[in-house]
Amino acid sequence: MAVKVVQVLPALELGGVERGTLEIARGLVAAGHESVVVSAGGRLVEQVEREGSRHVHWELGRKSLLTFLQVPAFRRWLAAERPDIVHVRSRMPAWVVWRAWKKMDPATRPRLITTLHGMHSVNRYSAVMGKGERVIAVSETARRYLLDNYPEVDAAKVTVIHRGIDPEEFPRGHVPSEAWKAQLFDSYPQAKDKHLICFPGRITRWKGHLDLVRLVAELSRQRQDFHVLIVGSDPKDTFVHEVTAAISAAGLDDYFSFLGTRSDMKDLYALADVMLSLTSTTAEAFGRTVVECLSVGTPVVGYAYGAVAETLGAIYPAGKVATGDVAAAARQVSQTFDQPDTVGANPFVLSSMIDRTLALYQESLQV
Repeated sequence: MAVKVVQVLPALELGGVERGTLEIARGLVAAGHESVVVSAGGRLVEQVEREGSRHVHWELGRKSLLTFLQVPAFRRWLAAERPDIVHVRSRMPAWVVWRAWKKMDPATRPRLITTLHGMHSVNRYSAVMGKGERVIAVSETARRYLLDNYPEVDAAKVTVIHRGIDPEEFPRGHVPSEAWKAQLFDSYPQAKDKHLICFPGRITRWKGHLDLVRLVAELSRQRQDFHVLIVGSDPKDTFVHEVTAAISAAGLDDYFSFLGTRSDMKDLYALADVMLSLTSTTAEAFGRTVVECLSVGTPVVGYAYGAVAETLGAIYPAGKVATGDVAAAARQVSQTFDQPDTVGANPFVLSSMIDRTLALYQESLQV
């Protein structure tokens, strides 16, 4: 049965929520359904429309009480559009949509679905992500977070649908071209002829960059034949200075190269001997970079924290170390340099995520 689905999010810029919205929109169109995306706009609007969805410009993500003034208008719009499903993925738009939806006629209003993409601070504002008639959690970790912190949420309506990556985008056994490698080593000559550690992600405190410095200090006492490629940028240009100061204070400058934000992650994953994931405060709800790297076939060593414990457990159990145990992580990295375990098959694929989400849409309409 063809369905009409409206997805609502703050804006169409870059990020996990945006990526998930585009992937489902593309999957809906490919399956012959009608896809509508509501947002305040952004750089991805052109792509959404090019791929067959209709975009409606509506700013529902601004964290202000004034945003709630749009509830009646959005209710009228939903009544006129008559979608089968309305799917929200972010807290402020979810509040507007939920308030609009709950006063519609239960016999004719759309099914309401929410997706929990992250472990938000626990409060009444975040509770809205559990108010869908069906709730998608992007990992078992996200599901546990929701049910542990919001006991009013019925566990029976929560479904785990892991995020997925496209194995064609990150193919197993990928080999970077010689020209690409030559250009990289020309830009970062200190990385040549070394075991390489890839550390991707925004340079923010919760990603574990200071633990990385401590790990490199530990590892450098055992061996000196390695180099770290930090991939990502500091959106506020503040914490990165703390990281570089810590590196210099430890006398480790020669072990690090900062690559900034890159679009050639497939090549960087493939070139590296190992990737590190050292998040230990705010848990990853899925941990996309871990799965991307493992999809290519490069081992990942990471703290068994949040959804990273799930993904490593499913694909590369040898890479799991206790959260905060820098010495154990250093030992595992060294062992991986010398004798890496085989990386297992990746079950977290995009096609499965799309198929399961579309199946959930159909199930919700049978109620």
